[in-house]
Amino acid sequence: MQFTPLKIEGAWAIAPVRIEDERGWFARLFCEEEFAERGLETRFVQHSASFSRVKGTLRGMHYQKEPHSETKLVSCVQGRIWDVIIDMRPDSPSYLDWMSLELSAEEGTQFYIPQGCAHGFQTLTDDVIVHYLISEFHAPDASGGIRFDDPTIGIDWPNPPTVISPKDLSWPFLSRERQLFETAGFPEL
Repeated sequence: MQFTPLKIEGAWAIAPVRIEDERGWFARLFCEEEFAERGLETRFVQHSASFSRVKGTLRGMHYQKEPHSETKLVSCVQGRIWDVIIDMRPDSPSYLDWMSLELSAEEGTQFYIPQGCAHGFQTLTDDVIVHYLISEFHAPDASGGIRFDDPTIGIDWPNPPTVISPKDLSWPFLSRERQLFETAGFPEL
């Protein structure tokens, strides 16, 4: 595997090294030793998948509030996506920065997303399947999100969304989320 650190602290692109022959190819997608050598999470307690039927579907921007913050290892196993994270950690040098990677089944690159980042993606093809390894058990009361089109962040999505859930449309803009956090007694974003 090839590990490439990214501009958001703790985020990595992890590309497979394929061994090819007449049958096709073989590649390792996870190695506890190689992840641990880089200080990356090695315990993933949930494995999840999502299927999106239509090109342009947008899912996000989601995160889990402390103490249930999640590390994710995301891969696209069918189709292509434009995968996005926002650094929500106030003490991070990349606080409120966003970045994206294009993930595809063909390339096989995975996006290692550290705790404290909001995550979402837009499908670039029809019939997309995304696979997630997640480090924490889902805690519904800790679910949070911000609007995909929040002007404070300014994500430059590749296309206008064709499908987005009512829940994702109802996430507050960042200025409103800060007020909700303070009212709920959570540390400031």
